[in-house]
Amino acid sequence: MDVFLAAENILLIGSVLLFFSILVSKTGFRFGIPVLLLFLIVGILAGSDGLGVQFNNAGEAQFIGMVSLSIILFSGGMDTKIKEIRPVLKEGIVLSTVGVLLTTLFTGFFIYWIAQGHIALPLSTALLLAAVMSSTDSASVFGILRSQNIRLKENLRPMLELESGSNDPMAYMLTVVLIQAIQSSTMNGWNIVLAFLIQFVVGSGLGWLLGKFAVRVINRINIGNKSLYPILLGSMVFFTFTITDLLKGNGYLAVYIAGIVIGNHKLQYRREILTFFDGITWFFQIVLFLTLGLLVNPHEMLEVAFIAMVIGLFMILVARPLSVFISLLPFKKLSLKGRLFVSWVGLRGAVPIIFATYPVLAGVEGAHVIFNIVFFITLLSLIIQGTTIPFIARKLGLSVPIEIKEDNFGIELPEDIVDTDLREIAVTQAMLEKGNKLMNIDFPEKSLVMLVKRDGQFIVPNGRLELQVNDKLLLIKGKEKEELLPEGKE
Repeated sequence: MDVFLAAENILLIGSVLLFFSILVSKTGFRFGIPVLLLFLIVGILAGSDGLGVQFNNAGEAQFIGMVSLSIILFSGGMDTKIKEIRPVLKEGIVLSTVGVLLTTLFTGFFIYWIAQGHIALPLSTALLLAAVMSSTDSASVFGILRSQNIRLKENLRPMLELESGSNDPMAYMLTVVLIQAIQSSTMNGWNIVLAFLIQFVVGSGLGWLLGKFAVRVINRINIGNKSLYPILLGSMVFFTFTITDLLKGNGYLAVYIAGIVIGNHKLQYRREILTFFDGITWFFQIVLFLTLGLLVNPHEMLEVAFIAMVIGLFMILVARPLSVFISLLPFKKLSLKGRLFVSWVGLRGAVPIIFATYPVLAGVEGAHVIFNIVFFITLLSLIIQGTTIPFIARKLGLSVPIEIKEDNFGIELPEDIVDTDLREIAVTQAMLEKGNKLMNIDFPEKSLVMLVKRDGQFIVPNGRLELQVNDKLLLIKGKEKEELLPEGKE
């Protein structure tokens, strides 16, 4: 029996889907399956061709996508450290702009050529379909690289995260401009260039300004309840997106840049803010993928399965590698293996599906075909590329052993203590060679042992405390170099 998402059962159905999605995600972690793919599949199984939950409102799905992507991109920006992306900043920007444009052109002309015998699409619509799929998905890339703790050589991880976080705006601009070009006979090359410039300049400028403003507000306002600071920052995220969009800028670019600015400045209650955004980001990722799973009708995807598979394989094996290799030609430091790996991490995910709702709502001819093709290719990308990223990294010799960091004490210093840091170490037999008392151990200069953890118990130490192998020590030590920017400085 069909189940409609009426007001009285939204919470019931939503809570059940969230519950089972999180349970299913355990399987993803264990077997290396992208958990976001599992969320998408849960939504499909619960949808019209599965359990019968009826959800076919592209406008509501687009709104949920807009809200979710704002949080996902902002959170990704906050986790992006300037010192990590600085060595690969040029490569990331080129991939997120030139790479997206080249992917659109290669794929668009291929679609126009291959579709003639299957689905008749004019060149403008073929390019629109390609533009919708041209960016790598930030939620998918962030989720896979971080949930599977993949460490990569050659600064590949910050490069891929920078690309995936910053190329959505480019794909969005291409999508919007091509829709306008299809619907307007007065659109010319100058209008297209002007639209790009306005979106980029306004988006990046407001993102930087509002990010700086948010830092100042968070650090200077005294609310009296630290739990409200993350909510205050969340309101600023949505304000940044909406005001930028109203001023014809790119809201997605603005929230990502604002996240980078805020994440690389001193921030009071940083621990509480990061914990809040980590949880709410996962919540919105789950909601987003469940919503998109409910929106699709699998039997309609089957009608375009063959052409979608051909296009998808072309993007994975030809368009993405060509775009990456051409974009990275000026950069000689990146190895061939590194370029191959970047080519493989061209994950499609929620973003292309959300962008595919724009032609639907704009009434573009063939929009529903575009949507179904994009959804099929997203599934194909998550299955083929998403499940093999760790394997490809190992085969190319680009993965390095994971450094396991324990959090035995759960303590973090306030942001205003800028010249100190906390470090946890385990006592080894070699450390006790000169004696087993704390005063006999040679610790780094400017270090002080604050706590000792032994068998689940905490000890406040002095120099005469006798240490044992496997004791955990909490050290406070001076930083060699400031990592966070003080307020008002770059």
